[in-house]
Amino acid sequence: MDPGGIVSSSGDGSHIAIPDALAFKNIKKQINGTCGTVCVKQDDPCQTLRVLYESLIAGGLAGVIVEAALYPIDTIKTRVQVARDGGKIIWKGLYSGLGGNLAGVLPASALFFGVYEPTKQKLLKVLPENFSAVAHLAAGALGGAVSSIVRVPTEVVKQRMQTGQFASTSDAVRLIIAKEGFGGMYAGFGSFLLRDLPFDALQFCVYEQIRMGYKLAARRDLNDPENAMLGALAGAVAGVLTTPLDVIKTRLMVQGVGTQYKGVSDCIKTIIREEGSSALWKGMGPRVLWIGIGGSIFFGVLEKTKQILSERSQKGHNA
Repeated sequence: MDPGGIVSSSGDGSHIAIPDALAFKNIKKQINGTCGTVCVKQDDPCQTLRVLYESLIAGGLAGVIVEAALYPIDTIKTRVQVARDGGKIIWKGLYSGLGGNLAGVLPASALFFGVYEPTKQKLLKVLPENFSAVAHLAAGALGGAVSSIVRVPTEVVKQRMQTGQFASTSDAVRLIIAKEGFGGMYAGFGSFLLRDLPFDALQFCVYEQIRMGYKLAARRDLNDPENAMLGALAGAVAGVLTTPLDVIKTRLMVQGVGTQYKGVSDCIKTIIREEGSSALWKGMGPRVLWIGIGGSIFFGVLEKTKQILSERSQKGHNA
């Protein structure tokens, strides 16, 4: 036997020596290939964990970049929505509360995609192919519902800071809890869900559907500018359709202990009675601009990050 190789027998009884390095490389490829097949075909935890890991990182990064880049537009939108009777819009302090907001956006965005991507992939497997929109709608709504646990307190503090009620994020959290109890951190929770569940479902369904159609028409994968363009379109459409819900959510979140509005229905009735139905569309321009640009950045960063992580994972898998 050749000590420098692995010996195998051929059909006629002769022996062929295979170098160790080549043998081990082939064995490793076979094992890796088998593992990959098991992960895909049997829905092994290794595949699920990889999707979850990539989704958490890509979603968190995309969310933070969008918030940091477009925070001033969001501040203007909030101030326009709370202004009454031609009230003056304050243009100073457009970055007020940014630091605390980013601290909440990172885990909220990561949590959203940690739920959205695995749910979407699971539903796409079990539902008929022509029901893909249902999978996207359901996954978006579920992701929004779960992440609202973090997003609502973050949004409450952010909007109170944007309207100049507090000097710092720590003061905002401390004083809200002191004056309104812990429940004050979840002020407008129902209106938030009323706005964000339809928004998340619509935005991601529109994006996924037009992206699928675009890829079929182009017969290739989309490039970065194309992903950004489709993200902007999806964000703008969802932003327009949910503007009245956003106005209601903002009014309820920033009212504090004054309780001007007793709930969603009372808020709608009061706004229409005192300001007219057009007030429900306040801030639509800044909102659509913010979400449109944000959608282009968000989905552009999201797809690019997912691509990079997938390529790195593939390289490690084939090594």
